Amino acid sequence: MRTRLRGFGRTLVRAWRHRRARWPKRVALVLAVLLVVPLVTAAVALRAAYAGDLADGTRTRGKDAIWLGHAWVDGRKTDADLDAFARQIRGTGLRDLYVHAGPLEHDGTLPAGLHPRADWLIEGVHRRLPGVRVQAWLGDKLATETPDGLRLERPASRAAVVRSAAQILDVGFDGVHFDLEPLPSDDRDYLSLLDDLRALTKARHVPLSVAAHQIDPLPALHSVAGTLTGHPKWWSQAFFAQVARRVDQIAVMSYDTALPLESLYGGYVAQQTSLALEVMPAGTDLLMGLPFYHTEELGHHAHAETAAAAIRGIRLGLGRTDRDRERFGVALYVDFAATPGDWAAYRDGWGCAAGEC
Repeated sequence: MRTRLRGFGRTLVRAWRHRRARWPKRVALVLAVLLVVPLVTAAVALRAAYAGDLADGTRTRGKDAIWLGHAWVDGRKTDADLDAFARQIRGTGLRDLYVHAGPLEHDGTLPAGLHPRADWLIEGVHRRLPGVRVQAWLGDKLATETPDGLRLERPASRAAVVRSAAQILDVGFDGVHFDLEPLPSDDRDYLSLLDDLRALTKARHVPLSVAAHQIDPLPALHSVAGTLTGHPKWWSQAFFAQVARRVDQIAVMSYDTALPLESLYGGYVAQQTSLALEVMPAGTDLLMGLPFYHTEELGHHAHAETAAAAIRGIRLGLGRTDRDRERFGVALYVDFAATPGDWAAYRDGWGCAAGEC
C-alpha cells in the first residue's frame, strides 16, 4: 500500500511540473488567493477590533437577563434550588429571567400543561428578588428550512401565537420573550406578528422581548449566505432596526460563530455590538448574548467562545459606539450549562449592581 501511495505521489508531482499544467496551476493559484485573502483580511480586522483599552463606564446598567431552562416551571426545581439561584444573582445587574415555558406547537398554540409550577417560580422570585422580572420564554422551530415547523405566513398561526402570549400572561408572568428561528432577514410576516404582540403587551403593561439573529458583518452577507447555504444566519442591519422598533427588549444571540480563537470571537462580538448600537431606537433595551455553555461542535468552539471574550468585546463595542447608553445589558445563555468560571467572568468583567461589589 505504501509503495503504491509513493508511486501515486510521484505521478502527481510530475503532472504538476509538466508544462501543460501551467494554466491549471495559475487557475488554482487564483482560486487560492480568492479564498485565502478575504479570510486573512477578516481575521486581521477581527483581531484589531479586539484590541484597545476598555472605556470607563462600560459596566452593567442593571438591565441584564438570563435564559433559564424548563426545569424551573415543570416541577424539577425546589425551594432550595431557588434559594441558591437567588444567592447566585443577588447583587448583579440581572433584572430579567427568560424562563422556558413552551415550546409552542407548530400551529402557534401553547399546551396549558407545560408549566405547572410557574406560579411557584413567579411568587418565589418576587419574594426573594424584588424588582427582578420573570418573563415567559416561548419559541418554536420555523418552517423556513424544512417543511416541519411554525409557518408565520399563515394568518391563523400568527393569531394563535398572540393568543398563546395572552394565555401565558394570564398565568402571571411579567412579560413574554420570543425566540423563533431560523428566521430569514426581511420577513414581513414576522414584523406583522410583532405588531400584534406589541399591541397585546402594551395593553397589559408588560415588556415584549425577542431573541435576534446576528447582523451582517459584511454588506448583504445574509443574502449571499442564504443563497449558498439555505440557512438564514444573519439579518441585515436595517431589518434588525425594524425589529428593534417593535419590541421593548432585543437580545442578540452573539454566539455559535464557528470562530476558532478567543481574539477573533471577541472582535466579532465587538463588531456586532457596534452594528446593533448604530441603529438602536432610544426606547428599546439592547442585550448582547454571553455564551454560558461549553459544547464542542462545528458552530461553537467552547475554548474560543468564552464569556470573558464576549464581555471584553461587548465593552469595546459599547465604548466605541454609544458609551453613555443606559438601555443596554448582556443576556446569559443558559443557566443549566453555566460553570463557576462563567459566573466569575460575568461578575468580574461586566460588574455587579452599583454598591454591591
